[in-house]
Amino acid sequence: MKPFIEITKILAQQSLKFSVGLKTFNPCFFGESCEGACPKREKVKLDWKNLGFGYAVTDYNCRAFFKNGKWSEPTIFPDETINLSIAAQFIHYGQNIFEGIKVFEQKNGDITAFRPIENAKRFIQSAKACEMVPVPEELFMKTLDKVVQLNHRWVPPYGSGASLYVRPFQMGVEPLMGVKPSLQYTFIILVTPVGAYFKSGFKPGKFAVADDLDRAAPFGLGKVKAAANYVSGLRGTVRAKHDGYNEIIYLDCVQRKYIEESGPANFIAITKDNKYVTPKSSSILTSITNMSLREIAEKDFGMTVEERPISVDELADFEEVGACGTAAIISPIHSITYKDKVFTYGSPDKAGPKLTQLYNHIRAIQLGEAEDKYNWNYKFNI
Repeated sequence: MKPFIEITKILAQQSLKFSVGLKTFNPCFFGESCEGACPKREKVKLDWKNLGFGYAVTDYNCRAFFKNGKWSEPTIFPDETINLSIAAQFIHYGQNIFEGIKVFEQKNGDITAFRPIENAKRFIQSAKACEMVPVPEELFMKTLDKVVQLNHRWVPPYGSGASLYVRPFQMGVEPLMGVKPSLQYTFIILVTPVGAYFKSGFKPGKFAVADDLDRAAPFGLGKVKAAANYVSGLRGTVRAKHDGYNEIIYLDCVQRKYIEESGPANFIAITKDNKYVTPKSSSILTSITNMSLREIAEKDFGMTVEERPISVDELADFEEVGACGTAAIISPIHSITYKDKVFTYGSPDKAGPKLTQLYNHIRAIQLGEAEDKYNWNYKFNI
């Protein structure tokens, strides 16, 4: 075992003993047997059908560390806290990126994640954009495998409408007092069971266009799943809630004419001539959900797909409108307020037929109810 890994192992085994039932176990490491140290247990008893979208402490998280120019092997931790220097780079200068993945119990009992390799690839691109040392795809997937296996009892049962939300994140942790990239990083994957992102579920919401707020600038971090990308949107979200809306829709910050993102999600629309349209911009996050929906729309439902600049003046021309992302898949929109105009789409109580069709199909693939002909589901060995 390499010296750094050996030291990490010794320290963890000394300080992270924990109890499960009446037995005491030590943290176990990849490459070692988890017999006894990581016992399989029965599924936890929760009100699965009424879960909110929040954080609940589960059994384990997995961590890897970059120091002295190399990544450690992943380590299993039962502790949800992190020991950090108060001068850690990410606290002061923001080197902090993350991902979001959903894990499901399928109809046949398999435990699967939806397109996690795409998340691993995007995680690498986010790291590069923030001048961080990327987590190799193999390490990302190895850590994901283990954390889901060890927390399998927290995967909501098939038919509950819930899922296990997986949050990989990476932080620059070197103590620094100058603005420069960290030379030390911590990579962690935590999991938590969640219900619907919006309390209303798959029901239309009310959105408003903000022409006096900017979320991201061209060639900035708009395409990156970094904490900085999301904190800049909090003002809009808070304003939306205060004014009675579900979320804000942003315009481009140059001409203030083209639709960008809708809060923390991609904007999508269906035209009256059966086109699936979504904005194209250098400041919009590359959405794995949107990428999947575009492929389904074109190949499975014969729709014309357009990824292009969308003028705010086109709001009057759309048949259906929504926002899409990992957390909600699709959030249908009933109304969009822009200045003194209100544009409405379909019923306030029910999503339109095209968005419903797309939502149901992608959900069916995730849950093993429809053929996974694109090989999007990643099966865990549980």
